[in-house]
Parts: sequence; C-alpha cells; structure tokens
Amino acid sequence: MKRITIFGATGSIGQNTLDLIGRDRDTYKVVALTGDQNIEKLARDAISFDAELAVTADPDRLDDLRQALSGSAVEAAAGPEALIEAASRPADWLMSSIVGSAGLAPGLKALEQGTSLALANKESMVCAGSLMLSTAKAHGASILPVDSEHSAVFQALIGEDMGAVERVIITASGGAFRDWPIEDLANATPEQAATHPNWDMGQRITIDSASMFNKALELIETREFFEIEPSQIEAVVHPESMIHALVGFRDGALMAHVGPPDMRHAIGFALHYPERKSLPVERLDLVKLGQMTFRPADETRWPALRLAREVMEAGGLSGAVFNAAKERALDGFIEKRIGFQQIAPVVEEVLSRVSANRGHIDAAITLDNVIYIDHLARIRADEIMTEIKG
Repeated sequence: MKRITIFGATGSIGQNTLDLIGRDRDTYKVVALTGDQNIEKLARDAISFDAELAVTADPDRLDDLRQALSGSAVEAAAGPEALIEAASRPADWLMSSIVGSAGLAPGLKALEQGTSLALANKESMVCAGSLMLSTAKAHGASILPVDSEHSAVFQALIGEDMGAVERVIITASGGAFRDWPIEDLANATPEQAATHPNWDMGQRITIDSASMFNKALELIETREFFEIEPSQIEAVVHPESMIHALVGFRDGALMAHVGPPDMRHAIGFALHYPERKSLPVERLDLVKLGQMTFRPADETRWPALRLAREVMEAGGLSGAVFNAAKERALDGFIEKRIGFQQIAPVVEEVLSRVSANRGHIDAAITLDNVIYIDHLARIRADEIMTEIKG
C-alpha cells in the first residue's frame, strides 16, 4: 500500500486529494492528516480514512480534537512541533497544501525523510526555492508541483531538453475583478474579492487571485522550480481557465496543457506519477467550448506582477519578504484595515524598507534566515498599515 500524508487536509486541495484516494482505498494507507480550525472535518476524515495521526496547527484546539476523535484509534496532536513530527513519519507521498509560509518547515522535514512531496504550497518555493531543491537532491526525494500552472509546465517538459525552452507562459483567470473598471477597485470588499468566477478555492487564495498576488507568487515559483530566467516567464489573462500553461521552444513551437478547471487533475497526476491513471474529471468538448480568449496581464491594474519581477531580479531572501508582506497585507484587507488597492503599496513599501539593508536580503537561504526575515517583514507590514490607517 502507498502511505499517504496530507497537510492542509480540510482545505480544498486536501479535500480533493481525499476524494481521489477515497475512490481506491485498498491502494492507500493514510498516515496523517493535518488542519487548522475545522476540527470537526479534520476528525471526521481522520476517522473515516483510519489515519494514524490527526494534527491541528492550533495548539489551543488539542482538547477539542481529542474529544472529536474520542472512541477512535486516531492519535491527536497540535501545534507546529506536531506538524514537524507528522512530516517525519514514514510516508511514500505527502501532499503539502498548507497555506502560506507555515508550509515550509514541514515540507523540508518531509524531503529529509526522502518522501515524494506533492507541493501545492507555492510559498515554500517563493521563500526558499533553492533550499527546497537542494534538500530534495540531498535526500533522494522528489518535488511534484500541484499548482495547476506548474503541473502543466512540468507535464509539457517531460522528455524535453531544458536548453530548448525559450519561454514559459502561465495563465491567469483574472479573478473576481477582471472586468471591473479600474476606478471601482478602491471600493472592492473582501466579500466581493472572495468570489472566483472559475475555481472553487479557499478565501485567501481567491482574494489573492483577484489581486493577482497569487499569480505573482506563481511567477516566482516558476523561476525557482524550473530554474529559468525571469525574462523567459510570461503571464497572460485567460478567462476560460482551460489552458493552464504553455511552454515555448526555440523552434517556435508552443506546447499547451489544456483541461477543465478541476484541481483533481494536477493532484491526480502527482499522486500517480510517473503513470497516468483514469481521473474523475470532465472531458472537454472543444466544439461546445467554442473559443478561448486571452488578454494582456496589465501591470497597472495588477501591480503585484511588477513587484514579482522586481523580486526575481533582486533574488536572495526577497521572495520571503514579498510573501510575508503579502500575507500580512491580505490580513489587513480581510480585517478591513486597508483597502483592496492598498495591498500592493504595502508590499512594495515593505520590500523597500527591508531591502535597504542588503545584509538581510543577501543572507544565506536557510530555514532560520527565512523565519527571521519573514518575522521582520510582518512587523514592517503592520507598521505601514498602522501609518496608513492613522
């Protein structure tokens, strides 16, 4: 049996992963499931899949989890150390779908065990891509991308010579506000931003899609994962979300990955890799679809894309600063401390203030240094949002 652990089991990626393995339970053994606040769902799934361990990231919810698991054989644990312990347990394949930089340390621990890491936590590559790749290499582990765009690029590159790659194009839906007049964005609310036209995702990633910060993170992840130059990476708006990415080669050919907006494809590809197995996803009817459209990714409307390019050029730990600042600015928007169009300026100012000390940005990319600069960037973001509100 294939031993499976799922980090972020209560989120949309985690639930889709459970949907897939639940269709073939004789093939899989669930080692551990982790979640955060949705204790009822975490406990229900842990019991249903006969998991060895269930972990909540919130140490204050341990008693709640124990009570929810009462009468079962599932072990309960809580807090960051418990997440690391869960990642240390022998597993063949681990899904990392924790949102944010919190997914970095458990992901590294899994790689140190030689576990195949299915990576939906793009922040790990943004904050410490070189560390992730070197850790995987040192321990004979593999990293399989689960973001639909990076899974698409990965699939398009199978059997190809990276030296023949001229460009990589990742697509963006444009999010909730892609058709809004730009002057109306100042009044956009968190509730409006959290409604996606194509994908069924959690609140935070859906808002990031509306601001295009999600795509900005993916641009940086593309550079880190595939080790190509920033000038080779492009983004276009593709409202239908049917083409997830394209790879352009030096002979002028473009290889596109086309499929319905269903995360089970990318998850299933990583789960079964290197095989392709049947998946319960929609088969496209191209005649019914009719047409696919593309628009430029306007960096005036979506300044996050410009900031991502500046981060890629700066290198070092600037990706960790960018991500931390984005996470705190997003918190500020959700809490209605700042407006939608103030998210990017907050991030830009954090980058400016932290980058003023090149010693911070140019420090070695280690877990300790990422944790330190992440903390520093969050402090600066809070200071800037207080200045804005004041």
